[in-house]
Amino acid sequence: MTTRRHALSGIAAGAVALALPLATRAQAGGTLDEIRKRGSLRVGVTQAPPWYSKDPKNGEWSSGLGVSMGKAMAATLGVKFEPVEVTWGTAIAALQSNKIDIIYMLDATPERAQAVDFPQTPLLYYSLAVLAKDSLPVAKWSDLNKPEVKIAVPQASSMDKFVTENAPNASIQRFPGNTEAIAAFQAGRVDAVCLFHPPLLAARQRLGAGKIVVPTPAQSQPSSAAVRKEDNKAFLAFVDKSLGEYYKSRQTQKWYEEFLVGFGLDPKASPPVMKEML
Repeated sequence: MTTRRHALSGIAAGAVALALPLATRAQAGGTLDEIRKRGSLRVGVTQAPPWYSKDPKNGEWSSGLGVSMGKAMAATLGVKFEPVEVTWGTAIAALQSNKIDIIYMLDATPERAQAVDFPQTPLLYYSLAVLAKDSLPVAKWSDLNKPEVKIAVPQASSMDKFVTENAPNASIQRFPGNTEAIAAFQAGRVDAVCLFHPPLLAARQRLGAGKIVVPTPAQSQPSSAAVRKEDNKAFLAFVDKSLGEYYKSRQTQKWYEEFLVGFGLDPKASPPVMKEML
């Protein structure tokens, strides 16, 4: 019985080892080493202009600040840019299961920091806003805090958390991502959609209806990039250094403005994404 028990224990241990997530087995070399061996930087992407935008004609993730930043980091590492489609709600799980290496524009909340790592350097700064029906009176967040007001937000996002805490009496409708939340507004199923101001600029341009309001008190905050939590911090250090260089050289702002121009928007009429320019 003892011998059989030991044999079974050995088999079970082997099965557990095989079942370990790839992220755990990749710990030894770390994410940076794995990226170089693989030859690609896997960036989590989701349809959310101006951060990520897929070309409907060829299905390629061809534009957006996150796409430009991902391509730049990949080029520095001497590897290919590999977009992997996720949602804001599944991005952390994708990092933990080693399906992606990084996702940009994920705010560094204390809750998320328990599951993934964030660089110390902010990626950019932006303000929370709403795209609302022209007939909806809204100047303050309290104007939205009414049962008859329907607000769309991407599920498990910073917008979801903020609206839930600051407009608990509103009818909050949660959707997988920005695209679905905006579509609900376009279809007239909600009175407003809450996002940070840059995606709303693109949405307003495309829809040709609604008004963009930054309710008071204004909520401006930094955004970040999330990477897998691991003992080897080489990739985290690389991301931190890269974000700092892009921000200080104003390359981050340039990528943002490039998307706005390509989307038919005037950068001068759009709030900047650098704290010093807000």
